[in-house]
Amino acid sequence: MNILEVRNLNKTYKDFQLKDVNLTIPKGYIMGFVGQNGAGKTSTINLINHICKCDSGSIKIDGISYADDPVRYKESIAYVGDECYFTKGLKVKNVKQTLKEFYPTFDSEKFDSLIEKYNLPINKNIINFSRGMKVKLMFATVFSRDAKLLILDEATNGLDPVVREELMGELQKYIENGERSILFSTHVLSDLEEIADYITFIDNGRIILQKPKDEMLEEYMIIKGDYGNLTEQQKKYLIGVENKNYGFEALIESNNAQNFDGQFVFEKPNVSQIMLHTIKEGRM
Repeated sequence: MNILEVRNLNKTYKDFQLKDVNLTIPKGYIMGFVGQNGAGKTSTINLINHICKCDSGSIKIDGISYADDPVRYKESIAYVGDECYFTKGLKVKNVKQTLKEFYPTFDSEKFDSLIEKYNLPINKNIINFSRGMKVKLMFATVFSRDAKLLILDEATNGLDPVVREELMGELQKYIENGERSILFSTHVLSDLEEIADYITFIDNGRIILQKPKDEMLEEYMIIKGDYGNLTEQQKKYLIGVENKNYGFEALIESNNAQNFDGQFVFEKPNVSQIMLHTIKEGRM
């Protein structure tokens, strides 16, 4: 069964439009949701969170739509964004009491153990926490609930490598029971290289690529060389050509590599390269 099903989602704003967005995340998996600023990532997430309503389309979490059961739908979502959402003056103990009263599945003992593990002071005002401490607190709150879908919207921005590595491990543990999934929107694509099972690219309000990460990395290659050595037929295989000081760089489908000779260099791509060349191709 799928934890998240987004079907033909459309939303028109004054100067932007989401067009027929489709997303599917099976239980127990992590999807990286990537694209440039303004591509539509946060707009899509806001619709999933039901912060605003879509013009058309449907969204289901663990088989339930907002119209079916608003309370259960909302309780199925945990969210961490790029800014701390706790009110000024609150302390960790205040956060614990509030969440305990608000969410039936909130586990106070697990929260206490995470606060201790993350070495967070319980009597210090959260406003005086460092960026890393605030992020750890937000993750402690979501890890202490039995939500089905964890949505991360640039949640790891600005973290030092040690904190980031620690949280990557926690995210993998979060889905271990096979009953939860994660939608991870980030510009730190190295995080997705490490833990994502699926990658979805969005550009200008449209999904332009959606594949299992490992399959995607096998399906494409980076090609480099002298553009003048290309035949007209070979140029047709290139995706998102970029001119470099040493020549050109482009993406090609791996099964098209046989159409090029030894004049060209081939490399395995990373997620960032595939995204950049795919988006460039879409705008040419």
